[in-house]
Amino acid sequence: MDFALTQEQRMVYEYGDRVSQRFDHGYWKKYAEKSEPPAELYKQITDDGFLGIMVPEAYGGAGQGMTEMLLFMEGLANNGIPLLNLVVGPTMTMGLMAKHASEAMKRRLLPGGCAGEIRFCFAITEPNAGSNSMEITSLARTDGKGGFRLTGQKVFITDANHADYAMVVTRTTPRSDVKKKSDGFTIFMVDMKKKGISKTLIPVAFPVPETQWQLFFDDVALTEDDVIGEVDKGFGILFDTLNPERIILSGLCTGVGRFALKKAVAYANDRKLFNKTPIGAYQGVQHPLAIARSEIEMASLMALKAAWAFDQGLPAGEFANIAKYAGAEAGIHAVDAAIQTHGGNGFTKEYGIYDLYGLVRLLRTAPLNREMVLNYIAEHVMGLPRSY
Repeated sequence: MDFALTQEQRMVYEYGDRVSQRFDHGYWKKYAEKSEPPAELYKQITDDGFLGIMVPEAYGGAGQGMTEMLLFMEGLANNGIPLLNLVVGPTMTMGLMAKHASEAMKRRLLPGGCAGEIRFCFAITEPNAGSNSMEITSLARTDGKGGFRLTGQKVFITDANHADYAMVVTRTTPRSDVKKKSDGFTIFMVDMKKKGISKTLIPVAFPVPETQWQLFFDDVALTEDDVIGEVDKGFGILFDTLNPERIILSGLCTGVGRFALKKAVAYANDRKLFNKTPIGAYQGVQHPLAIARSEIEMASLMALKAAWAFDQGLPAGEFANIAKYAGAEAGIHAVDAAIQTHGGNGFTKEYGIYDLYGLVRLLRTAPLNREMVLNYIAEHVMGLPRSY
């Protein structure tokens, strides 16, 4: 059992730390308030070769794994730069393509993705099938000519307006026509310029650079070349996307939590009341911060364990779900403790703490809500009866 990072892993973590001090939280916040991607930061990350962390070197990537991607996210978020686009693009989409796409698709899309010339989004959630992906109704029917026609709707699709391609989880066999509910799924890489695709913005109530969209597919033409994996067997590879999503979002939450606590500690050491004593000397201030720090580090360790298991090709669902639960809760508690430490200043734009609460609170609910995560742990990890 070795808890030390390798030299390469340490370099990735430290790079995230350095670049997020150069492009600091104030820089991120400026773009978050405009709901625009931080262009200069993305260019720097791209130029330095960090978009393709999970992509083999043969396709322009760094040839690293989930652990390195997690460390990169944590390094950024530790300094107040949480990037949701790194979740849907480099982690979920490019990571899955690197493992399961055809050789032709890899060569067609991955080098451009690593170079920042092609951007991706991931589309699974539907209006009537949020947490219950088995009830997806979007359907790509065969057209009798070796192709497919996709019709359906997706919601809460991150950065769909900037994506060149969407990785779309859909059915190729309707739910009513399969014996096993996980059968009949196919994953397509869909060119967003195709005829029949439209989108509408979903406004969110807190500042973040990435935007959320509804996507509509109206008889969109697809081919066998657009399929990732096999037709009707997409569910078998889906968790190579969903587990990494949960792992890296845990890292985002723990990083944001560390950033908030760092600001709270600085404020608590500086702010003096009652006999000119720093408020950080009082246990009523200390203990919530110390509890939050403990929760952050425990969640971070579980995320690293989940990433390690995924990289080793071991079952990672248990650890990924626990990490997602622990990371979201720890992030919320840390930001809340930081707000409380700042008192009234915690709600001002000048101090910038409250702005982070919406994001970490979102991740208790999305992409899989806390209750469904706990259901998974209860049933699949602990052996309790299915509850839903």
